[in-house]
Amino acid sequence: SIAAVVGSMDAHPSRYAATVRVQQHRQEIVHEMSSMVQELLIMFYKSTGGFKPHRIIMYRDGISEGQFIHVLQHELTAVREACIKLEAEYKPGITFIVVQKRHHTRLFCADKKEQSGKSGNIPAGTTVDLGITHPTEFDFYLCSHQGIQGTSRPSHYHVLWDDNHFGSDELQCLTYQLCHTYVRCTRSVSIPASAYYAHLVAFRARYHLVEKEHDSGEGS
Repeated sequence: SIAAVVGSMDAHPSRYAATVRVQQHRQEIVHEMSSMVQELLIMFYKSTGGFKPHRIIMYRDGISEGQFIHVLQHELTAVREACIKLEAEYKPGITFIVVQKRHHTRLFCADKKEQSGKSGNIPAGTTVDLGITHPTEFDFYLCSHQGIQGTSRPSHYHVLWDDNHFGSDELQCLTYQLCHTYVRCTRSVSIPASAYYAHLVAFRARYHLVEKEHDSGEGS
């Protein structure tokens, strides 16, 4: 499998860089997370003229609830190691958020007048953090995209770690805003742009890897 990590290269954020690694099949934990994050931090440092991020906000995709603690322990430690390798006293605040799309929760408008367009879906930006969320953990549902066909599926966000002490409204607003920065679409998308870009990078890397193996097989 292919692991991809994408990071913003400016304060807006509008520019991104990516790094990839090849892993064992069905390996969910990114084992080389430390070196990958270190690469991105160095690129950020160079692109901003010598600045380092004061905060690191991670949107992690592709893991189930049973893997939360294991992935958090490994990857949070890896990110901290990457920061310390750059500078011993460099300890930015880290917020670790898991994004889930594969679930069976759907949201509907109680009042049909609030439905969006002909599809009858909930409006883009609808957020739910009460009632159907976990009673003690920090999680929320956000439908950041406008459903054009079929029933919209909101993304489920789990905030597993937050050194930056974001409030619920702050983090929900930030997440929704990041869903508007995906350059391939003129509308907001269903997950933050960085998570989308990581999917694209992993797919492209897998394509090149398969092509390379195919070409070498023909030549032998």
